[in-house]
Amino acid sequence: MGTDWNKMADNAKSRSDIYGLLTLVFREEPSVAFINELRGPRLAGAFSEMDLELGGSFYSESVPAIAEQLALEFSHLFIGPGRHISAHESIFAEVDGDSGSLWGAKTVEVKKFIETTGLDYASQFTGLPDHISVELEFMEKLTLWEAAKWIEMDRESAEYCLSIQRMFLQRHLLDWIPSFCDAVIAQAELPFYREMAELTKNYLELEERILAIETAA
Repeated sequence: MGTDWNKMADNAKSRSDIYGLLTLVFREEPSVAFINELRGPRLAGAFSEMDLELGGSFYSESVPAIAEQLALEFSHLFIGPGRHISAHESIFAEVDGDSGSLWGAKTVEVKKFIETTGLDYASQFTGLPDHISVELEFMEKLTLWEAAKWIEMDRESAEYCLSIQRMFLQRHLLDWIPSFCDAVIAQAELPFYREMAELTKNYLELEERILAIETAA
């Protein structure tokens, strides 16, 4: 049976869209434009199918009011002041029994991994390479690259890209993001970040199964 190049490209693009959505959720406070997109019929329908309950007020209150609430929640959860959740792999993942240090061994690993693929950071980027939004965006770019290779009917490059995705998922994302998501679920006061953390955790588990099948095919 021949390869359905368009189907493979569409699957990769769909995966990229989800990584892109999760990147925006954890990168910064949701903008008014992003909230409007989240409340739009396309994503609202998708969230309903996935049983995501963002709360009735998320859809009934004004967008500026929701933006203000989520900005406060984002700061409370991820920035501080006071007790907050660091969204960095080096805080959650242990290396030789050691964890809890920014710019630790995991930060360097992620930086080298990303750079060896030929991708680089935007010139204005001032954060750390192992922030959750950077790692999710890296997967977004890899899946877009994969989609482009399927469109070009370049199976070898597409499969190579899949192998990089699987390696990064296993060595990095799955090593700490589930624990990060559990912390968010435990501390979030609004449904939005609890549900998005649950979605992220479940999606990475699904990705592990998808990539195991794709790379074995």
